[in-house]
Amino acid sequence: MTDISAATIIADARRARVPLHALGADAPHDEAEGYRVQDAVHQQLAAELGRLAGHKIGCTSAVMQSYLGIPHPCAGGIFASGVHLDGASLRHGDYVRVGVECEIAVRLARDVAAHAAPHTAQTIVDAIDAYLPAIELVDDRYADWSSLGAPTLIADDFFAAGCVLGAPVPRGALPDLLSVVGRAVINGQEVGRGSGADVLGHPHNALAWLANHLAAQGKSLRAGEIVLTGSLVQTVWLNAGDAAVMEMSGLGNVAVEFR
Repeated sequence: MTDISAATIIADARRARVPLHALGADAPHDEAEGYRVQDAVHQQLAAELGRLAGHKIGCTSAVMQSYLGIPHPCAGGIFASGVHLDGASLRHGDYVRVGVECEIAVRLARDVAAHAAPHTAQTIVDAIDAYLPAIELVDDRYADWSSLGAPTLIADDFFAAGCVLGAPVPRGALPDLLSVVGRAVINGQEVGRGSGADVLGHPHNALAWLANHLAAQGKSLRAGEIVLTGSLVQTVWLNAGDAAVMEMSGLGNVAVEFR
């Protein structure tokens, strides 16, 4: 198996919007190999999807770890073409099976250098420029995600399909993130609720985890990048015509509809 062959299978499935089946002998054998394949996928899709604008972190809350059966965080990339603003109207048919998640996003004010690792929740704070209410767009582009395993899901950016971002709140203007309550509202009905404390105990812990994860690969977080720190609620899968609003106390609301 080579990283390129697995990446080609994954990238081709994403281009065609067809469900990805188990990769068999081409599947990454462990998570480290999964991240190498992910890098190759990014290279193959860059011409169509643009540069990487940031990162997503999955499985940072107990509800998502239980739902996916993966007891630790996993990272993926966010392409610039997948970043949308509050109120976006997106085509349901542009996804295999689109879902939404309620997230606290951060925008970075400066680089977080790999050589400065290990990073902690305390040391990472001054790298943050602002927080944003965010909807992570996820895509169940798998024939059966529960049978693929974490390495293959990581190789395919761990369901990542973009995000919708609300208005930024400067770091110094936001109350304690632990007190932020997020509500997922679909077609006017609340379907999930969580708080900043659900994200690895604090969203800054998730950001520090990502910085250390990248540093182990010799990579750095970059100024201006967006990081989605993980969902406060279980993924909500949507139908054509659905409208989603994530309401986040102290942070604001963000909305998207799927036509």
